[in-house]
Amino acid sequence: MELTKYNHATVVLERDGVTLVLDPGAFTPEAADLVRAATGVLITHEHFDHFDVDAVRSGLEANAELVVRAPQAVVDQLGEHDGRVVAVQAGDAFAVGPFSVRVFGEQHAVIHRDIPTIANVGYLVDDAVFHPGDAYLVPGVPVQTLLLPTSGPWTHTAEAVDYVREVAPERAVQIHEAMLSEMGQQSAARFLGSDGLGPVPVTILPAGESITV
Repeated sequence: MELTKYNHATVVLERDGVTLVLDPGAFTPEAADLVRAATGVLITHEHFDHFDVDAVRSGLEANAELVVRAPQAVVDQLGEHDGRVVAVQAGDAFAVGPFSVRVFGEQHAVIHRDIPTIANVGYLVDDAVFHPGDAYLVPGVPVQTLLLPTSGPWTHTAEAVDYVREVAPERAVQIHEAMLSEMGQQSAARFLGSDGLGPVPVTILPAGESITV
C-alpha cells in the first residue's frame, strides 16, 4: 500500500489502482482533484481543515462511484447521495474497494472550555495506518503507521509524547503541521521521535511525497 502525504491532514492511500482519501481539507490545494479521482473518502470531523465541503460535493457529483464515510455532522452537510454518503461511529467496520476500515473514538480534543467539543473519529485502514483526526485517540490494537498530529490549538507536546508511547506504532508520520514553520516541524519530529522522548522515529513527508506502508 502506498501512502502519499499532502498539506496538513490530507493523506491518500493507494492499492491495486484504488485510492482512498483521508481528510481532504481546505488547507490542501489539490483536495478537489484528489476526491474526484478517489474510490472512497474518509473524514474524521467537520472542521474545514479536514473537510472541504465544496471539494467533496463536487467529487460526489463528478464521480458516481465515489463513497464517503464520516461523522453524522458531515453527512448532514453533504446529504446521503443515494446511500453513497454514510455516517460512522466508533465500533463500525466496513470495506472500500480492497481496503478494510475500522472506526475508533468519539470526540475532538478540547481546544478550550468555551468551545463546544464535536464528534471526531479515527480510522484504521487495513490494520496498518491509523489517522486519529484531531484527538489523541488510542485504538487499543496494534498500529504499524501512526499519522501523528503536531500542531493546532488543541495539541500539547506532553500529551503527544504520551500518546505515541501508548499507541506504540512501528513508525510515525507527521501530519497536521500547517501551523509550524519548517524549523518547527523538524523540532517537533525530533522531540516526539526516538531522538527525543518518543519510542519510534517521526517521518516528515513533504506534500506530494510517498512511502510504502
